[in-house]
This record gives sequence, C-alpha cells and structure tokens, in this order.
Amino acid sequence: MNHLALIAKTQSLIAAGDIVGAESALVELADIEGDGALLVVLDQLPPKDILAVIREYDNSKESVINLLVTPAQFARAVVIEKQYRDLTRTHLRGMVNSIIFREDANPVDFLNAMGDLEGGSEALADYFSEKWSRIEAFARCGTFDPMEDDGEMLSETALLASAYVKPRVEQDEVADQDWMELAWLLRHECPDLFIEMLIVLRAKARAHDMGLGEEEEFEEDDGKVETGDTDRGKATPAARESDEESAI
Repeated sequence: MNHLALIAKTQSLIAAGDIVGAESALVELADIEGDGALLVVLDQLPPKDILAVIREYDNSKESVINLLVTPAQFARAVVIEKQYRDLTRTHLRGMVNSIIFREDANPVDFLNAMGDLEGGSEALADYFSEKWSRIEAFARCGTFDPMEDDGEMLSETALLASAYVKPRVEQDEVADQDWMELAWLLRHECPDLFIEMLIVLRAKARAHDMGLGEEEEFEEDDGKVETGDTDRGKATPAARESDEESAI
C-alpha cells in the first residue's frame, strides 16, 4: 500500500468530517501490513489529524490507533484539543483515559510527554476541570475528600514538599483508570507537572467564580466549530480552513 497516498486519503477524509472513514483506512493498513506500517504513517500525520481520530473514543470497541499511538504523538495531539469547543471535556477525558491507561502502556511516559510540551499542564487542567475541589483536597491533605480539607491554599513550595511525603492513599486504592488514578500519578510521580496543572486549574476556578465563562474564549470567529458538529462527523475545527495542508 502506498503510504503517501494513504496519508493524503486520510487527511482528505478528516477534512471532510468523515472520521470513521479515516480510521477505517488506517485500520485497513494495520490489517494488511501490520502495526509497524501504521506506526510509520501515524508518525507522518500532523497532530491535528491524529487528534481528530483518537478523540472520537468509543468504549464499546477498541481502536488500533488508540492502542498504538506513542506518548509523543499523543502529547502533541492532546495539547491542541482545546481548539474544539468541547466545554464538557467529554472527549478529552475519554481520549486520555483510553490511551494513558491502555494495557501495555506506562501512564507516566504519557504524562511526561505532555509535561514537555507547552500547553500540557493546561490540557490536564481541562481534564480535571469538573473535579477542582477534590483535586485541591488531594493536594492539601493527600485524600480526595473535601471534608478533610481545612481550606488553606498551599503555596507552590508547600505543594512541592507535600508531593514527596508518603502517600496517604495508595495507588491501588484509586486504580480506577480515571481521574483519581491520574491525579495520584501526577502528584506522586510527576510532582512538578502536578503543581503546574494545579496552578492553571486554580486560575480557571477563579475565572469561573468571577463569572468569566470559558465560552468567552470562543466569542471571536477564529475558525473553530461547535463540538456538536464534530460529534456528528459534520466538521472539524480545521475543515473550514481550505488552504490548510491538514485538518483536525
């Protein structure tokens, strides 16, 4: 199979909003030539196009792309997920959970890859946006119970020091392959990234308290589209940019 032709076909399908068709073309390559060939193609696809496929997570089936995407490829894709107007973060959380916690993966490798990129801590803050109070409780007292939290806002120095103390909650107690386990890994395996993420999360919480909704980020017509359209396969953020070489 001609890989360049497949890449062009995949990008065309994504630009047209046919995410299912794009994924099928990539899966067909893996079926015919093996996972190695798919990895070669994924490495040549722009992050926007990889994101368009992996964010359409469906827990009723396994995606060979989600199973094979590397930490670096994943990180480059996830930091631009905010370009979608998904204020619910549903796709972001599903994508992160399905890939970081896949059977053969080391979640810390993916977290480190995100931490190495600008926007990585912001993407993680978006992931935890609905769990702010419980993440704060975990940062301050080592548990996810806000009732144990005294409400004191820890400084960056205090947060860093607390990250190296013996965990009050062991990983196997929160091994849910979801936000609790991800927060535990961040705090105890990637403390610097955890603090960066928490600072961003605090800023988002303050903005929310001040009535500055995230919708305001999308007031200008910057080429983005509503998530409802992308969920139905009608469009992607870059599908409207006809002069782009690739699309999300």
